[in-house]
Amino acid sequence: MSRLRGWSRAQRFGIAVCRQYSSGSAYPSVSLSTPLPGIPKPVFASVDGQEKYETKITTLENGLKVASQNKFGQFCTVGILVNSGSRHEAKYPSGIAHFLEKLSFSSTAQFESKDEILLTLEKHGGICDCQTSRDTTMYAVSAEVKGLDTVVNLLSDAVLQPRLLDEEIEMTRMAVRFELEDLNMRPDPEPLLTEMIHAAAYRGNTVGLPRFCPPENVEKIDRKLLHKYLQSYYCPQRMVLAGVGVEHEQLVQCARKYLLNVKPVWGASTPANVDKSVAQYTGGIVKMVKDMSDVSLGPTPIPELTHIMIGLESCSFLEDDFIPFAVLNMMMGGGGSFSAGGPGKGMFTRLYLNVLNRHHWMYNATSYHHSYEDSGLLCIHASADPRQVREMVEIITREFIQMTGTAGEVRLSFCPSFVIDPRLISGVLRSEVVIVGDIKRVTTKMLRSKPAVAALGDLTELPSYEDIQAALSSKDGRLPRIYRLFR
Repeated sequence: MSRLRGWSRAQRFGIAVCRQYSSGSAYPSVSLSTPLPGIPKPVFASVDGQEKYETKITTLENGLKVASQNKFGQFCTVGILVNSGSRHEAKYPSGIAHFLEKLSFSSTAQFESKDEILLTLEKHGGICDCQTSRDTTMYAVSAEVKGLDTVVNLLSDAVLQPRLLDEEIEMTRMAVRFELEDLNMRPDPEPLLTEMIHAAAYRGNTVGLPRFCPPENVEKIDRKLLHKYLQSYYCPQRMVLAGVGVEHEQLVQCARKYLLNVKPVWGASTPANVDKSVAQYTGGIVKMVKDMSDVSLGPTPIPELTHIMIGLESCSFLEDDFIPFAVLNMMMGGGGSFSAGGPGKGMFTRLYLNVLNRHHWMYNATSYHHSYEDSGLLCIHASADPRQVREMVEIITREFIQMTGTAGEVRLSFCPSFVIDPRLISGVLRSEVVIVGDIKRVTTKMLRSKPAVAALGDLTELPSYEDIQAALSSKDGRLPRIYRLFR
């Protein structure tokens, strides 16, 4: 009973009630680890751990790659991935990839409308989606395995035979305008900040080009321009047909049937005009002064906040250092003030322990890692009251500096095992010990790059770019002191 001292009478009464049957008789005093009498012994499914899901790859005569991984199940996911995105629009008006995402799975040579496509998929319990990023466009379908032939046929038609009717393009213009308006009005500014940080980090080149169609380009994009772009980038050599939950040979047969000798609607594809520019990290700052006092009205409105994102160059996903950077991002983690953690998915991540737990006025502190085939960007997004922006920036710059010296204070065992590269494990050494050294090395290298800064909201108290750069070059991450005669 000593454990119940200090408990309220209601709490003690609740325990007493919980220990009784509805009839009034008391429960038997049995340990939770003791099997209940009269209950048969449970039989649990066991896994021997020997299942190996090998990724198989076949290259067809036209250069198209077919990749698959066969996992047991009733459903499969199959998609066509194209090496095409906003970074390839240097010779075109920005926004083409954005348009193609909205135009996906519309009418094609075989299907009269999007409704007909959806009805066809519904017969196989399927759904479809298209997503574009800065360097990849993905058309994907999830459906029953027995409908694989129909799925690949539909994907081929959607990618290579879209009609791109005038009314569809006009509807897409309306959808793009609405998304641009929503982007600037939504309470969560993370997509807009991500745009700004890329524009600051890679000014005017490759992954720094706009992912969303700029308003002035909405009327410029038409069928002729789309066909010209598709002719350069939607060619078999730049495509992969990928499937999970399918037999590899069956997927290859479907690829030969529907993707080998198909002439696209825009004519023979030729990758002659492909932009092969390598990302040039520049660093810099992009600022947007904006009234954030009324972004979320209602009974529980979000307070006015200023949002800052600071980033430094990391590495390509093709480099060995991608693994330590991935682990570092998981370690930093963070999240919003009411979340259970960001990428680390836990309240023991560095940004949660060092920032959100110590500074109650910080509304958000989250780490992000964007990695591409030729560069990468590790950044931290923070939000706070406009009057505390300078202090918030200093807290974030100090976290960047402390990445090099205190990695060993947090165990890496909570990081998902898929980010642990076997090459980092040597002899009997623990992977954690080896990775800590790698994290310190890559962080030291990262801190030599110029910072990229995105700032949104009331920027009255925002430190200068030179002060932020000086803080990231110092030993403790502190901003240069300023002295004011009047406050």
